[in-house]
Amino acid sequence: MEFELDDDLIAVEDLASQVFGSLAKVERVVEVERKEGGFDATLWQALADAGILGLALPESVGGAGMGMLGLTTILQQQGRRVAPVPVWSTVAGAALPLAQFGTETQVERYVPKLIDGSVVLTGAFDDTPGASPTVTAIRKGDDLVISGEIPSVPWAPIIAGVVVPVRCDDDSVAVVVAPVDATGVEAVPVAVTGRGAEAAVRFTDVHIGAEDVLPGDGEEIATWTRRRIRIALAAVQLGVCEETLRATAKYTSERVQFGRPLSTNQAVALRAADAYLDTEAIRLTVRKAAWLIDVGREDEADSAALVAKWWASRGGVRVGLTGQHLHGGIGADIDYPIHRYFLWGRQLAFTFGGADATAATLGDVLDTAPPIGAAG
Repeated sequence: MEFELDDDLIAVEDLASQVFGSLAKVERVVEVERKEGGFDATLWQALADAGILGLALPESVGGAGMGMLGLTTILQQQGRRVAPVPVWSTVAGAALPLAQFGTETQVERYVPKLIDGSVVLTGAFDDTPGASPTVTAIRKGDDLVISGEIPSVPWAPIIAGVVVPVRCDDDSVAVVVAPVDATGVEAVPVAVTGRGAEAAVRFTDVHIGAEDVLPGDGEEIATWTRRRIRIALAAVQLGVCEETLRATAKYTSERVQFGRPLSTNQAVALRAADAYLDTEAIRLTVRKAAWLIDVGREDEADSAALVAKWWASRGGVRVGLTGQHLHGGIGADIDYPIHRYFLWGRQLAFTFGGADATAATLGDVLDTAPPIGAAG
């Protein structure tokens, strides 16, 4: 594969950079966190109006057909601005599985509204390796009655529903679109490291009609979706690391101690160089995994997505710590921009499993996974 973006993806990058750059400046992000509940509705609508929310979706459902490389390019720019909008959880966690596995009626009901920003759904596919889904279901004909709790649902305070796998009483898995405003649903806000709008969502005997159950094998749908979520999270982390590195290089080049810039000290330069290598590792593994998805090599993409997520977790934490360390005392100032990147980096590193959990999952598939380094 070519690791450089083609002309179409460069155009996507430029468009996303313009939207995020103009509407997600630091002052605006702080205002959204403090006054607007952590969700920037203005930016979300701007992304929809620019066609960005539908770029990754197939043309058959009204998208632009740019695939995972298109989505990761967008998410990278979001990470550079730590912009408080639910792009990865809505597109990778809800819109893509609905477009791929949904019935014609489900696609018509949800996907156009996801693309135009008028409805927000999020995916809740996080799981502990080897564990069953935390939400269970009893079959009532073609309908389901679900119960259980999802400990942390991204953007729960502003969504209309959550796309979630459930374990049925016949031991099968189904993926459903569960409303969050139905009788029997309780959402309790939770504080998270990245300051995002999240909540624990509890379902108690909530009726899910057959029209909101995705057809097909729920295990397959969940695996397919998790693959894309891992790549999406790693792409956001890439943007966070890029901006952390840029800001750190600028600060250490301008900060003078003992008559010379900090960046001229060997220890500082070596620490920054290690952060650069971690950032590049995230970039290359994200693009490789996204490309494998887009060319239909799903088996290889399974392990490649885990590799990308591992680098995003392990390398992302290291880059965040480097940014904090090389900024000195100001790096610990919670009102200074670099601290926000540190918090986002930590949140992304441990969302969907940290480095150790990801490595354990990768280890489980290595014996059967095809090599991901083969030329294609």
